[in-house]
Amino acid sequence: MSKNRKVIITCAPTGAIHTPSMSPYLPVTADEIAKAAIDAAQAGAAILHLHARDPVDGKPSQDPALFVPFLEKIKASTDAVINITTGGSPHMTVEDRMRPVMQFKPEVASLNMGSMNFGLFPMLDRYKDLKHDWERQHLENSRDLVFKNTYKDIETILRRGTDNGTRFEFECYDISHLYNLAHFMDRGLVSGPFFVQSVFGILGGIGAHPEDLMHMRRTADRLFGDQYQWSILGAGKNQIPLASMGAAMGSHVRVGLEDSLWMGPGQLAQSSADQVRRIRTVLEALNLEIATPAEARQLLNLKGGNQVAF
Repeated sequence: MSKNRKVIITCAPTGAIHTPSMSPYLPVTADEIAKAAIDAAQAGAAILHLHARDPVDGKPSQDPALFVPFLEKIKASTDAVINITTGGSPHMTVEDRMRPVMQFKPEVASLNMGSMNFGLFPMLDRYKDLKHDWERQHLENSRDLVFKNTYKDIETILRRGTDNGTRFEFECYDISHLYNLAHFMDRGLVSGPFFVQSVFGILGGIGAHPEDLMHMRRTADRLFGDQYQWSILGAGKNQIPLASMGAAMGSHVRVGLEDSLWMGPGQLAQSSADQVRRIRTVLEALNLEIATPAEARQLLNLKGGNQVAF
């Protein structure tokens, strides 16, 4: 038999979509985010995708000062690759969203590859008892919200991040986002290996049907050939099923409470590490090997954890 393929598990412990009232297990404080990330790394995540929140009310924040405590703890406890968001929240300006990446110069930063409607308002039908005023506004305002990622925005993030040696997790919520990435490839602003994170199941983006996943794969293959590493992010109940399908087709995977609060039907996940362990079980059943942080760095051509500014 040939050697088993290495699969990168990315874990996103908190994010900016879900609100604290939706789950008692959603990390909010720096200590909670650090513990969630470290536990996920110990469970097998090679990459940790990180957001920050206001520790008082859990509102998403791109204030670099809120990142410092958990970045320091995570770096001291694990050699996992740190991936800092430039997505922040759809309600933020691009300049605000870029602040942590510009200060900390991580190995990887996320980059949303196109403007889109980003509909979170259906969650209001499920979550009636919200503790903080901002939570209801956060969800309701998405009814009339375009998540702005223009060509100028993307180029700005690309140029500034590349100058710092940061490479990108290209978050592609639809087929057009793959073509946007190809546009920047043709202009010489990005070079392989591309880390393409296909995102399924967000209202406003591509759906979560297996045919949607296959369409993403076919299009990426046609545009990028062997110059990309593919990863799957399924939102909500789609997390484990789509990651499993993607892995069987050759992808890496992403899990975590940013993307799904659930472990199974009606069962809240008590930690992102539990989701890492669940997808790891699937991957190992498929005779796939879990990539270490060092192997992830090699696959994605990263600069190394000693070249960051935290």
